[in-house]
Amino acid sequence: MKIDAGGYWPSVDQAGAAASAAEAAGYDGWWASETQIDPFLACAVAAQRTERIELGTAIAVAFARNPMTVAVAANDLQALSAGRFVLGLGSQVKAHITRRYSMQWSKPAARMREFVLAVRAIWDSWEGGAPLDFRGEFYTHTLMTPFFDPGRNPHGNPKIVLAGVGPLMTEAAGEVADGLLCHVFSTERYLREVTVPALERGRAKVGKTLEGFDLGGPALIVATDSEAELAAGTQLVKAQIAFYGSTPAYRPVLDLHGWGDLHDELNALTKRGEWAKLPGLIDDDVLHTFAIIGSPEQAVAEIQRRYGDLVTRIAIVALPEDRDIERWNGLFEALRATARD
Repeated sequence: MKIDAGGYWPSVDQAGAAASAAEAAGYDGWWASETQIDPFLACAVAAQRTERIELGTAIAVAFARNPMTVAVAANDLQALSAGRFVLGLGSQVKAHITRRYSMQWSKPAARMREFVLAVRAIWDSWEGGAPLDFRGEFYTHTLMTPFFDPGRNPHGNPKIVLAGVGPLMTEAAGEVADGLLCHVFSTERYLREVTVPALERGRAKVGKTLEGFDLGGPALIVATDSEAELAAGTQLVKAQIAFYGSTPAYRPVLDLHGWGDLHDELNALTKRGEWAKLPGLIDDDVLHTFAIIGSPEQAVAEIQRRYGDLVTRIAIVALPEDRDIERWNGLFEALRATARD
């Protein structure tokens, strides 16, 4: 199991510094999110400041772009990082695509499937010099002249991983991607009963199994010995669970556990602008179903129990600066030794 770092930063400079620190701390991968910064630019800066660690977007909003722009950016980052880049794509939700990005929204799973196929067709054109001729329902790419063709990437094409919650998007990831980044708003039960079966259906469509397929586990984890840090981390996690739980697209996760009414309550609070009240609706049962909270040893043991036979990588995003290096190195190695069958 690989151990990843990530987070949210107000500048690409700070993101690059975080990537450098993650490499020094022994992480295997580092992911840039598309919140206040461009994740491709963040990965470019990170590539210049690191030598070993995998770098990826988690996620870049696919529907805010088109396959050609994404293919170019990912190809550049693969070259810049000497083959360490992973292209992580997500759909976002309708309101953000139509109102924040002023882009089209329709059939998100089908559109994402086609988006990935279009990116791969563009890369194939550069790699082999064949005419570009991709024609789909949502995207058409039929022009590639030598002036705009960067040629074969010396490090090969990047892996593509998708973010998904619903079964249709997850199935599309199984069919066309190299991996799935599970949303933090997932649970062990949801992964076992919804996510993995959907991935298997997608893989079966192309005659494949989950062997070699990358699956990143949920990352609501607070691992510390400090009671004050546990309390503060718990409040942050409750706020995250409440925020995602208020979003209609993520209600099926709550429904699986019989908590659909919680979504209704959370959603009603957001519509009244009462955001500060959301975390108060997250009780201990909900908290500990979604999150892993405890000492570092307890957190690692629980990661292994919940996800050891499921995921190939997990994110632990906030190590204490004064941590016991020997202790954390041992915990990292324990997780790395955990292997999915």
